[in-house]
Amino acid sequence: MNRRTLIATPFAAVPLGLAGLSLATTPSAQAADFTSFLAGLGARARRQGIPDGIVNQALGGLAPDARVIHLDAHQPEFTLTWAQYSARVVTQARVREGQAKQIPLRAIFADIQRRFGVPAAPIIGIWGIETDFGAIQGNFQVIDSLATLAWFRNSGFFANEAIAAMKIAARGDAPLPRLIGSWAGAMGQPQFMPSVYLTTAINFSGRGTPNIWTNVPDTLASIANYLHKARWIPGLPSAEPVLIPPGFNVSLAGRDHHLPLSRWQQLGIRRLAGAAPLPPGTEASLLLPDGPSGAAYLAYENFTAIRRYNPSDLYALAVGELGRLITG
Repeated sequence: MNRRTLIATPFAAVPLGLAGLSLATTPSAQAADFTSFLAGLGARARRQGIPDGIVNQALGGLAPDARVIHLDAHQPEFTLTWAQYSARVVTQARVREGQAKQIPLRAIFADIQRRFGVPAAPIIGIWGIETDFGAIQGNFQVIDSLATLAWFRNSGFFANEAIAAMKIAARGDAPLPRLIGSWAGAMGQPQFMPSVYLTTAINFSGRGTPNIWTNVPDTLASIANYLHKARWIPGLPSAEPVLIPPGFNVSLAGRDHHLPLSRWQQLGIRRLAGAAPLPPGTEASLLLPDGPSGAAYLAYENFTAIRRYNPSDLYALAVGELGRLITG
């Protein structure tokens, strides 16, 4: 499970913010509760082998971050159509910036593809959408955010991520002050949670430790490794725009309904000029994100790999669109 799944969770069971807590408890009681929570979190971290010095540095003097609590309790509920979402995310400015970023990185992308089997398009699509190619990574101290969310939500997930952040510092990958990211604890240019960093981040040169904050090759290779571990299939697109015939039976659409590519074509689905050659038996699903009058896509197995990065059909479609427009 990644941070996006957690953040998308409905908030009916989430406790009130600090202002709401003050109705039932005094500020001193809140502070005592947080101090007790930190003591338990520190004890768990020590039992997992994290040195006292790291635990004390991470948790000593920590207070709940009111900004994190506010953002957690006031997340907007988006009900955008695909047309609206893609217009916001797959912009011409972002395409132009991605194309400029790609030029000096072509040799690195080629090396990454040889190693992981993942081409440049989905990597640069994720990089662009997550952090505008590294420009917007967040400015929160990750350990502060994670400890606050673990306490505020009474969340084992965020508590485990806080301990994972301490493990990063304990194994010498990065000091705690360098662990900067979003209010929800996602770090660096690929926006990895600490546990994902521990299992997936790559030092592409093979020397030293992964640096997903300022090192672009490490960032790109780490995204590729994530997709590789999500079972990316070399040579297969994630999704492609198609045309559907008038009167098409839209009940056949949906991510969970798979047919061979040849069968879709027999049903009148038309691939666009320049589409990659694929075997007739390639399994695909038809997506109509805005209904039968909107854009249509065939989604392949690699679409699922991108959805493991973020479990949203619109996100996965946008990654594919942005990557295609940038790489050509």
